[in-house]
Amino acid sequence: MARAFQYLYDYGDGWCCIVVMEAVAPMAPGVVYPRIVEGARIGPPEDVGGPWGYGEFLEAIADPKHERHNELLEWCGGDFDPQQFDVDEINRRLASLAPRKSTRRNTAKRAAG
Repeated sequence: MARAFQYLYDYGDGWCCIVVMEAVAPMAPGVVYPRIVEGARIGPPEDVGGPWGYGEFLEAIADPKHERHNELLEWCGGDFDPQQFDVDEINRRLASLAPRKSTRRNTAKRAAG
């Protein structure tokens, strides 16, 4: 059932992401949707220069002898782990984007009725 679509993130830098939906499971009560169940690697920093710039960035931050090592570490805030992927944090962020159900009763309708 795998379905995929391409998402062009940044026209200028040419980031094209492929999103694959591998399965659809029944909704579980009390779970906020949408959500993800797994993934890999953190996204690259903004304005890193597209896929080629990201490759150079990863080389530089991994090698303390690289001529741009200190510059790029400082640019990205001093810490970047490309292997990081926190499912819980991503789902918290997704939940903050989900529409909220109103728990307030419509008092105007009750008063009019």
